[in-house]
Amino acid sequence: MSIEEVFSSKGRVKILRILAEIGELNISEIARRAGLNYATTNQHLLVLENQGLIRHKKFGRIRIFRFNEEKPRAKIIKKLIETWEQTNKSESNHE
Repeated sequence: MSIEEVFSSKGRVKILRILAEIGELNISEIARRAGLNYATTNQHLLVLENQGLIRHKKFGRIRIFRFNEEKPRAKIIKKLIETWEQTNKSESNHE
């Protein structure tokens, strides 16, 4: 999958941003914060996980998702989101 395909979905970008900010969350909390339904969130998470950007761990039936820090692309995307948010705040303070 190309970078355009990964970033072509607002839902996927929202999920990546949420995980960059919070660290790790379960699917229900990701869905709530992203304003998406459970099924759509699950589909986006599967795509992101198949691309190696995120991973999950299981606690019984609960899956907790986080960035896959072992993958360079995931680390770069997380850093991009963090830098983007920091510069947004900095620019807002200067207006």
